[in-house]
Amino acid sequence: MRYADPSANRDLLGNRTLLFIFICAFALVTLLQQILYGRNYIKRGLQFGWQSGDQLSNWTGLFNVTDDPAVQSGSDSSSRYFEFYEGPFEYNSTRCLELRHEILEVKVLSMVKQSELFDRWKSLQMCKWAMNISEANQFKSTLSRCCNAPAFLFTTQKNTPLGTKLKYEVDTSGIYHINQEIFRMFPKDMPYYRSQFKKCAVVGEINSADFVFRCNLPPISEKYTMDVGVKTDVVTVNPSIITERFHKLEKWRRPFYRVLQVYENASVLLPAFYNTRNTDVSIRVKYVLDDFESPQAVYYFHPQYLVNVSRYWLSLGVRAKRISTGLILATAALELCEEVHLFGFWAFPMNPSGLYITHHYYDNVKPRPGFHAMPSEIFNFLHLHSRGILRVHTGTCSCC
Repeated sequence: MRYADPSANRDLLGNRTLLFIFICAFALVTLLQQILYGRNYIKRGLQFGWQSGDQLSNWTGLFNVTDDPAVQSGSDSSSRYFEFYEGPFEYNSTRCLELRHEILEVKVLSMVKQSELFDRWKSLQMCKWAMNISEANQFKSTLSRCCNAPAFLFTTQKNTPLGTKLKYEVDTSGIYHINQEIFRMFPKDMPYYRSQFKKCAVVGEINSADFVFRCNLPPISEKYTMDVGVKTDVVTVNPSIITERFHKLEKWRRPFYRVLQVYENASVLLPAFYNTRNTDVSIRVKYVLDDFESPQAVYYFHPQYLVNVSRYWLSLGVRAKRISTGLILATAALELCEEVHLFGFWAFPMNPSGLYITHHYYDNVKPRPGFHAMPSEIFNFLHLHSRGILRVHTGTCSCC
């Protein structure tokens, strides 16, 4: 007669017990993280782009004249993942010179591990930031020679006369003949001039801003206004959004018009001459606003400006099929503003503290793989920050 082993059906510190212990430990760590840090996800800016298939990307753009960053939805004093510490170290102190050098000595992103770059950036937050006027002026002078946003950011009657055979940005073999009807849609000249704004922010979302530039119809409903505000001066629209959400404006147009009304009298900016597919749908936006007697102006990026900006950043190591709209707007801001501040610019799935963050402040939709080179872009921004050319804010706050 066989006797059953009384411990045969027990899981004495076996797989099931170990799994249970692991789950409990994970739950405890998660609970502590929630208590210490609040939300697990920081709500970032939009990364915007207008190419087909990338309606929503990682940056939200705006120019403003405030030092208050606003990048996290529902942020509060207990959830400061990107704490910007205005520490005791002055900008030109020996320690701060060393910390900036630690960033600048990394010539290419592949030289260091991502975690090491994060550590260096966090250490630099102990230093106050100051604009290096000579460095900034030299950089802006370079942009003026290569790109000249005050003259060529938008397609105007002055830079694109009647009868011009306009080359597309991407479809270089394509030519658009500027006839009288299209010519009348263009502003006579650029509405902004060099260093018009004293202090600008790209991507901040603050109602007290001097100038707000938002991208790709980002939601500014009550759910987000505490962090992103509602004030808007220019809103960009990716034509792929119009194609997919509004049926190319070939059917009902009122839904699109109502979306634009959320931004009140903000001007609308589109890449009509990015490629041939964008032109007709972008021009229809002008017709829609005219039909509804809207006071909102419609502008189109000048394709040669976009080509020049892309070439410039390629020379600095940003190799991608297309640079992000955030980089384009930051580049323009450096010419249009005396001092530039960036809010919400980050390009990694985790913040420097190792916490996961979403791709947009309202969803986690990512662009097509390989289309942008976001880590390379933010790497360049960190360099510009360290050189005193612009300031990258990675703190938290609410708007206004």
